[in-house]
Amino acid sequence: MKNYLTILIVLILITLSGCSNAVSGEETKAEYVLRLGHLQTETHPYQQGALKFKELVEKNSNGRIRIDIFPSSQLGNGRDQIEGAQIGSIHFHIGSVAPVTNFAPKFNLLNLPYLFESREHAFRVLDGEIGKEISTGLENKGLINLGYMENGWRHMTNNKKAIKTAQDAANLKLRVQESPPYISFIKALGSTPVPIPFGELYTALEQKVVDGQENPLAQIYLNKFHEVQGHLTLTAHNYDAAILLMSKTTFDTLPEDLQKVILDASKEAIQHERKVAMEEENKLLEQLKATDIEIEENPDLESFRKAVEPVYKEFEKSLGKDLIQKVKDMK
Repeated sequence: MKNYLTILIVLILITLSGCSNAVSGEETKAEYVLRLGHLQTETHPYQQGALKFKELVEKNSNGRIRIDIFPSSQLGNGRDQIEGAQIGSIHFHIGSVAPVTNFAPKFNLLNLPYLFESREHAFRVLDGEIGKEISTGLENKGLINLGYMENGWRHMTNNKKAIKTAQDAANLKLRVQESPPYISFIKALGSTPVPIPFGELYTALEQKVVDGQENPLAQIYLNKFHEVQGHLTLTAHNYDAAILLMSKTTFDTLPEDLQKVILDASKEAIQHERKVAMEEENKLLEQLKATDIEIEENPDLESFRKAVEPVYKEFEKSLGKDLIQKVKDMK
């Protein structure tokens, strides 16, 4: 109930903002004013993808659709925004696939550690039949998967010790996403997983509620986690695909020509966001090197792969051993 009240307050403020624009003389011609939310800052690749999507939709709909973007968890945490999309109070959401597993469990496949060998491997899987297969069931929950953007490779930070091997990662309290494979991953390392909403993570690290966390370099740097963490290890334990979700209720209310505008714009915006994310990754690492955080660039990744083997055993039954193998064979 608290989450829904938060969303309701935000929507009221949005409405008031719209009224203010009208009073100031700004004419609104759009037939559809749609809201897009994500959890990251305005300098994150998500925002660049959102801006490209907005540009394409508004241009190709001849202004019939306007998209308003709300970054930095303004519309709630990941689960809040997905639930908002279900009921149509939020129209688009860009975010990690981890919260989506609460609505479509097959997405747990993408959260398995060391599943992908490279970005190209990930793209082949995500943009092909497997990417579609794991999305089945979303429409029954009122959601449409418009495709996969990118959140980059996830790495570990902590404020206790340098981590060079999987054994070094034991006996820590580590924040994880609300996702069974992530929780199992941290347990397999001998540490304690602590699910915390992303918007509360900086404070949790600062107050030492947890010792560390795992996230892509963009999140680590842009959210200034290096200010409250002493060690970064480039574990690259997960390629974090970012899903571009749309409210099915909203999509179904649009005429066919505007549905096509949305679908076409999403494809182009996804490619744009991926390109931005890849270009930014090396820059972000250099920026982190200029801070006080100590970086382990060459950890023993084989020790991590060995340590997480039980995670695959745990999820083979629910996900299907054949499906997991099919993904690995596509490398």
